[in-house]
Order: sequence, then C-alpha cells, then structure tokens
Amino acid sequence: MEDTQIEMPKYRSHKEVWGLKIADVKKDSDIAAKEGRETDGSAILTFENDRYAQIRVSHEYVQKHNPRSGGYYVIYKDGYKSWSPAEAFESGYSKIT
Repeated sequence: MEDTQIEMPKYRSHKEVWGLKIADVKKDSDIAAKEGRETDGSAILTFENDRYAQIRVSHEYVQKHNPRSGGYYVIYKDGYKSWSPAEAFESGYSKIT
C-alpha cells in the first residue's frame, strides 16, 4: 500500500492579544552576580517603546519561554503570558489599537 500525502488544513489566527517588542532581557543571574547575591532566576524585560515600564518575569516564565531581544512579550485574553519570535508575531497579528 502506498502512502499518499495530502495538504493539511490551513488556519488563520483570529485571537486578540497584547504584545510588546522586547528591546533587552536582563537575567537576574547576571544582575545577582554583580550584586554578590543569589539569583531567583527571573528576568527584567525592557521594551522598544519606552512608554512602557520594564517588567520582571518569573523564573518559570524564563525557563519555559527563554525570552530574547527582538521578540515579543505576549499576553492572551485568559492571562497566559508567552514569548513569540518577531517574524511569527508580526506575520500573524495586525495592530488594532
């Protein structure tokens, strides 16, 4: 019997999310080393749009998402927080406000 490949169904995103492009990620381990203290594993995100304050994300967030400069900090309607590479975010979402 021969396997036949058919194209998988295509989907278009219709979710609304909040997102900010990340300019810099400072991991607490780097800060703690300079301050001579133990790290809590968190990180501080700074955004390209300087109207928004820096935020600290938890160790769990850092471990799961490994946020990097140039990507997006994303919050979904249900409160879930994520990270997205710029290309994926910018090609999947259009700014509405």
